Amino acid sequence: MGTTRLNRRLRAPRAVVYRALLSAEAVQQWMVPDSMTSHVHSFDAREGGAFRISLTYDVPTTVGKTSARTDTFHGRFVKLVPDTAVVQVLEFETDDPAMRGEMTITYTLADAGDGTDLTGVHENLPPGMSPADNELGWSMSIDKLAKLVEKR
Repeated sequence: MGTTRLNRRLRAPRAVVYRALLSAEAVQQWMVPDSMTSHVHSFDAREGGAFRISLTYDVPTTVGKTSARTDTFHGRFVKLVPDTAVVQVLEFETDDPAMRGEMTITYTLADAGDGTDLTGVHENLPPGMSPADNELGWSMSIDKLAKLVEKR
């Protein structure tokens, strides 16, 4: 089980970043790597609330986790600390045993001058997921989050 960690300084207040982590509309815009589109099926942003999201590759591929072109995952919000932390647990909807298992994603936010330091930790990656690939996709997503919150 692998772990990836990302640190990013965002030029936006913590409250703005926190809201973007918990808004279905914002998540659909930023929580998607390049060359993919996102569809938020459900999103109940409260402790214990559930979500379900599909990411679809823009061009046909054979690397999808749920189907040839799609990665669908569902999960729940475990802990929400306003303007400070979001902890969620998720798992892919897949028949591939190497891609099964619950992963934990923890976002922590801290004041940083005129912005926010975001630390993201993605724990318990399934054995079939490359930490390097996960870090690349997650980095693309965080780049989109930065653009979204910094344009306010």
